[in-house]
Amino acid sequence: MRLIGLDVGTTGCKAVVFDPEGLILGYGFREYGIMTQEPAMAEQDAEEVWRITCEVIRQALSQAGSEPVTALSLSVQGDAVIPVDREFRPLYSAVLGMDYRSQPQARRIGELHGERALFERTGMRPHPLNSLAKILWLKERRPDVYARAWKITTYADFILGRLGAEAVIDLTMASRTMAYDLHERSWSRPILESLGIDPELLSRPEPSGTVAGRVSPGASEQTGLPAGLALITGAHDQVCAALGAGVTDQGLGVVSTGTAEVLSTAFRRPALNQAMFDSFYPCYLYGKEGMYFTFALNHVGGMLLRWYRDTFGLPEVQEAEEQGTDPYDRILSKVPPEPSGLFVLPHFNGSGNPWCDMSSRGAILGLTLANTRHDLVRAILESQSYELRINLETLEGAGIRVDELRAVGGGARSPLWLQIKADILDRPIRTLRVREAACLGAAILAGAATGVYSSVDEGVKRTVGVGELYAPDPARSPDYARRYGLYREVYPAVSSIHRRMP
Repeated sequence: MRLIGLDVGTTGCKAVVFDPEGLILGYGFREYGIMTQEPAMAEQDAEEVWRITCEVIRQALSQAGSEPVTALSLSVQGDAVIPVDREFRPLYSAVLGMDYRSQPQARRIGELHGERALFERTGMRPHPLNSLAKILWLKERRPDVYARAWKITTYADFILGRLGAEAVIDLTMASRTMAYDLHERSWSRPILESLGIDPELLSRPEPSGTVAGRVSPGASEQTGLPAGLALITGAHDQVCAALGAGVTDQGLGVVSTGTAEVLSTAFRRPALNQAMFDSFYPCYLYGKEGMYFTFALNHVGGMLLRWYRDTFGLPEVQEAEEQGTDPYDRILSKVPPEPSGLFVLPHFNGSGNPWCDMSSRGAILGLTLANTRHDLVRAILESQSYELRINLETLEGAGIRVDELRAVGGGARSPLWLQIKADILDRPIRTLRVREAACLGAAILAGAATGVYSSVDEGVKRTVGVGELYAPDPARSPDYARRYGLYREVYPAVSSIHRRMP
């Protein structure tokens, strides 16, 4: 009895075959590209993504052996839209979440309905990343494509549809679109009709962990999956990662450190207050029935460390090549053991939550002639954690408290970075036995839907195991608390300068 968790991300796709205890039996991964030929554009060849999805499923199945698979579910990137025909074949590129050409449409939707009123109804503040703004952009800027579309899907319903399912979208993805009414638990006809968008263009919303169909003979031939295999509605990738990290109740959060860094958590009642609105936190449905979800985003997590590697870290890159080791390991091995005397404002691509100020820029404060480039590395790691602490405190002010954190993503492999996080956040952080948290979360949904587990909670209990514990250092945490008080003043002090810079 085996389960497949599929993760269709922004730049790559993974497929993992798990046994019912969460042991990885087979793994496949491939990358794909993004088209950015004009300002604010971010499109993707959805047909290529489908082809690569088929390849990674085959790769994972070939490693796992011949024992039967019970079900498949998926984790997907958020907010992309794909117009398709009745066979779920793309009529246009996928318009990705990071495509901001729909900014005028987002602004108009906000003016039409009121930003605060939209947030109270949908849990989403008007923004060009929202799927609804992108659908309106297609309607106005690509009217020929829009007119031919049978459905306009996200990657969730697109991939399930190509595998053989009906036109079904899970509730986590539906409630991210800004077209779903959290209170009525349905597509908001008043919002859609005010924009001239037919609700029939959207797939049928169903809870995560619902049987959406069976693998078709054609998809079986392309993927190697058995025809008739159960296809289960999955969830947004951040939701799946939280499930795969063991989040089944309030108080537990996940820090996902990859290209960006994301802090996420779940809670029992919708949080639609002024503090959530002001801080640009979304509120949408979670993969476990009866719970809601939010996250805070820092646009540059591991990306800032990569910037350092490419700009200042050539000696360590060369050392790593000579020794056959990882350049990041070489860079981090030279970081001073004590807190740095520097502050880095990591807004190299604008700020994330709670300010969402796209005019903000990066800054380095406190440099003296005594500093080395290795001091800068530690300051970069510290800056990410200061940003996390700001968001933890802001979320607590909105009524959402996180007492313990689980670490996933590439940053979870660095003991140094994890200890810095624990010291600055003054909260314990644990790693996980299974690092592929998003794929595991999808597999848990697949198992809960097909009786492998009696519930999502049982699936989490059986599969999610914790690894190392990083507790706050009682000597360092008070020192960092004092430094954090200063760090909080950095963005307000420089923001007006950045807004006036050419």
